[in-house]
Amino acid sequence: MFPRFQINKYNICRGRSMFVVIMAGGQGTRFWPASREKLPKQFLKIISEKTMLEETLARIEPLVQTEKICVVVNALHEELTKRLLGNKVKILAEPIGRNTAACIGLAVTHLLNHGKNEPIIAVPADHFISDVQTFRNQLLVAAEMAKEGGIVTFGIKPTRPETGYGYIEKGEIVSPDKQIFKVERFVEKPNLEKALEFLSSGKYLWNSGIFVFTAETILSEIETLQPSLHQGLLKIGKAIGSENYMQVLTEVYENLESISLDYAVMEKTQKPVYVIEALFEWSDVGSWQALYELRDGKDDAGNLALADAIFLDSKRNLVYSEANRLVCLLGVEELIIVDTSDALLVANLKNSQEIRKIPEFLRKNKKSKFC
Repeated sequence: MFPRFQINKYNICRGRSMFVVIMAGGQGTRFWPASREKLPKQFLKIISEKTMLEETLARIEPLVQTEKICVVVNALHEELTKRLLGNKVKILAEPIGRNTAACIGLAVTHLLNHGKNEPIIAVPADHFISDVQTFRNQLLVAAEMAKEGGIVTFGIKPTRPETGYGYIEKGEIVSPDKQIFKVERFVEKPNLEKALEFLSSGKYLWNSGIFVFTAETILSEIETLQPSLHQGLLKIGKAIGSENYMQVLTEVYENLESISLDYAVMEKTQKPVYVIEALFEWSDVGSWQALYELRDGKDDAGNLALADAIFLDSKRNLVYSEANRLVCLLGVEELIIVDTSDALLVANLKNSQEIRKIPEFLRKNKKSKFC
């Protein structure tokens, strides 16, 4: 239990005394060919009439002043992000992708001068979350906990033996009414046998990739556990506002290890780590199959049309098209059809996780223009 921390007393207005980091630097390769290097998944309108990044921002905006929201993107997408979001949030560009430890470290370094002890909420830009008010309320709970020096993450109650997510083992319960637990351990993506074991035990949650901490706490842990990253962040911090900032940033990033915050810090830290079991529906929308399962609007045979499509004697198919033409399916089952101006994907719905191999193959075979 936290010292001085009363789990049942919250001043919601204090939620504005914090920062939000939206991590928007992912590649979204499992959503090829709609998701490309120049327009990855977080910039697609696959959940609603808004891009996934816009949806994420809309969920967060009521919690904090927009000037306290920081969006981290790849430099390739900096101008696109500015056109999409305008000047109402701070946009930070990474010269190259180096995973979530560097992404969060960069954002926290920029926010450091605004307050070492204010909570920072780090959220991915490309997730789906229902019951937005519950999500916000639970974030405020996490923010209060972070002020006491802990690191807080969110776990999702498993509904299936998922092998595509990391897991969190729940430890001692901290607050039964708010579903807060100490973290016993973080577990890498399991095989099917282990995933079935985790599901039946009731002790494990999916790792959502949402984190809450203060700048002081997370930078202290990076310094202890990832000293080379910390040294790089110090160099970047000294260069902020100077003429050679971009040069320093690029030089540092070129020498950084690509490592997730989970592996870099969360699995190794000696700080108290807590997991809040989410009371909202969540999906990382990590594949076309995940999108198929998430979206409403299927016909009686389970076909989902995100385009002008006709299904005859066909079951459980997904059609997504950016091209201005009709797509007709006859006598087929469980297919993904993704039609773009220069590439067409036809794949089995169950193999949607493997679609990421296509961009890899294209790069190796001198067809990078399709990536």
